[in-house]
Amino acid sequence: MRAVVIGGGPAGLMAAEALAGSGLSVLVADRMPSLGRKFLMAGKSGLNLTKEEGADAFLSAYGAARPVLAPALAEFGPEAVQNWARGLGQDLFTGSTGRVFPTVMKASPLLRAWLARLADAGVEMRSRWLWTGWEGSSPAFDTPDGRQVLAADVVVLALGGASWARLGSDGAWADLVGPVAPFQPANCGFRMAFSAHMQPYFGKPLKAVALHAGEKTSRGEVVLTAQGIEGGGIYALAPILREGAPLTIDLLPDFDVATVEARLAMGKKSDSLGNRLRKALKLDSAKRALVQEVARPLPDGAGALAALLKALPVPLLGPMEMDRAISTAGGLRLDALDAGLMLRERPGVFAAGEMLDWEAPTGGYLLTACLATGRWAGQHAARWAKVHA
Repeated sequence: MRAVVIGGGPAGLMAAEALAGSGLSVLVADRMPSLGRKFLMAGKSGLNLTKEEGADAFLSAYGAARPVLAPALAEFGPEAVQNWARGLGQDLFTGSTGRVFPTVMKASPLLRAWLARLADAGVEMRSRWLWTGWEGSSPAFDTPDGRQVLAADVVVLALGGASWARLGSDGAWADLVGPVAPFQPANCGFRMAFSAHMQPYFGKPLKAVALHAGEKTSRGEVVLTAQGIEGGGIYALAPILREGAPLTIDLLPDFDVATVEARLAMGKKSDSLGNRLRKALKLDSAKRALVQEVARPLPDGAGALAALLKALPVPLLGPMEMDRAISTAGGLRLDALDAGLMLRERPGVFAAGEMLDWEAPTGGYLLTACLATGRWAGQHAARWAKVHA
């Protein structure tokens, strides 16, 4: 029995591993010159594999997609991801926030070991193979050796989302698979119209802040840029901010309004506002600049100013462009799949990873679900092949 996996990212490679482990002959085809390119890029800032936290808290990160993803994550959640990485020779550590990383912080050693293990299991890997659609029930490819049409008992699609086109994720497959929900940037920055006065602060982080949008709160660092605001703190709020919810930032989340007001009242009346914010509240230059950028004219009185600093309105102009986003929402609709992630309209074809219509914040959630759905789709594809081949 033969399986073809289209896409050589984490979901596709995990599907290939599950299929090969079930005794199928497996070929992985990827359009790029090498496999796992976005995976390697993610590791450049420290490969966040997963997150250690309670099962309910972990699953809550997947929002409306939780019921569909939960079975796969129950079988291959944070603990299983860690055991898998250790099985590939990677020592791991858990940070203070529960995020889990390889000790070397890079993706390349893990990917090399993984590809070697897949090769030892007999998995064939082809690069520069562009999937162009179907010829009957067989996938067709444009390859360096011309057009190839592969007979396969099962196919797993793991084509990625629509961000980072230069790494192979451009969503061009959407015309070949359906139904597809429109792509939207996820884990993305948001645009702002900064004045020239903010230029010295571009690239500066806002640390120890809390961001609020609707009923959601995010604690995490954000960075001021020429285009707007980016970073993990705002990425977690992307779904609700895309819908137009206003954003406020609490610049002093460890103090209540009364404490902030009292500290401001203790300052010298002769001090400039900037000096009062610096001396009384220890606000750094980037925070002070943002306050004066978005809240002029500033309110009189310690009470009104304290309330402003605890809920600073930050006007956004919408998400940054899709190709700058870490991931995307939208994709192959979940209701187009059965419980084993097989396309209802195309028996024997399964799908996994970021190409599915779900999103999750960074922090280990995104990668864990890509691995889990890849494994789940591979396992169910193998079972289907054994019954129907």
